Amino acid sequence: MGDKELTVWGIHAGRSSEANHQFLHGDCVALGWHKMGDLAALAPDRDAFRAKLSEVYPEKTPAAVSNNVGQLFRFVHEMKVGDIIVYPSRHDRQVHIGRIGGPYKYSPGKGGTFPHVRPVKWLKAVPRTRFSQGALYEIGAAMAFFQVRNFADEYLTALEGKGPPPTSGPDVTVAPVAADVEQTTRDFVLKQLAQELKGHPLAGFVAHLLEAMGYRTRVSPEGPDGGIDVVAHKDELGFEPPFVKVQVKSTEGSVGDPAVSALYGKVGENEFGLLVTLGKVTPQAKNFARGKSNLRLIDGDELVELVLQHYEELDPRYKGLIPLKRVFIPEPLEGEAEE
Repeated sequence: MGDKELTVWGIHAGRSSEANHQFLHGDCVALGWHKMGDLAALAPDRDAFRAKLSEVYPEKTPAAVSNNVGQLFRFVHEMKVGDIIVYPSRHDRQVHIGRIGGPYKYSPGKGGTFPHVRPVKWLKAVPRTRFSQGALYEIGAAMAFFQVRNFADEYLTALEGKGPPPTSGPDVTVAPVAADVEQTTRDFVLKQLAQELKGHPLAGFVAHLLEAMGYRTRVSPEGPDGGIDVVAHKDELGFEPPFVKVQVKSTEGSVGDPAVSALYGKVGENEFGLLVTLGKVTPQAKNFARGKSNLRLIDGDELVELVLQHYEELDPRYKGLIPLKRVFIPEPLEGEAEE
């Protein structure tokens, strides 16, 4: 039917699906950002959108502004009449598929929470169970409005009534979806540590993490870089060896041999050295540490693993900085191919 040459878009109805009724009963899709006013009054370029959004939402970070501008600009200027729109409704657990029926309209109405509107002709509602896990994951994107790229054909096929039954065999998209969820979580933890605990505050967090692992710790006062940031020990008073001397690097770059050698120079008899960094450790530094039984290097990836392992024991103030909730994610069935 030629739809495979059209762009497929995805949209959400707000954090609590508050626009669900507007979408399905008003034959439209809509976006928020109500402070922006009529987007058709702005010059058709992203700089104009960026200037307006920065003005009316001054609290937003540059990254958030760029993200929001991209969504609004695509909604107004890049989505074309005839394109396909996919809306996963939380209310009825159906994936609603429609066709964009007209240009952008500014329609604040009563309250005006979702005033930026595109008319839609809804064509089909398909149960979520008819789609692969990968297709569902793609339309579960964190953004309000986005282009469906990887699984667009699956939604177009469903529109034609040719979607595979839910029991058609192992879902080969489960493994990459699960891996992507896990990686997204690790990236989030590392980003929060880098943004919220820059400099000496990261040493306090590392000390707290070591306490969750069963150590007692003393955090050194903030001073020139190159010193010992934390001393950890097992006994309550901190008199009995062994002692663990910890240096913490909040840099997201690479830590090399000089820094590791300097730390090891401060490690005495019956003592251990531990270097913790948000970034990476160079191969030369790893080679230096490999021959030292009392020296340990922890890079950003391993630090995140320790955070996830001991998350439940963390103090609420740190859980607030790294808000996570326990969820179940799909696991590949036995014998299912993983790529």
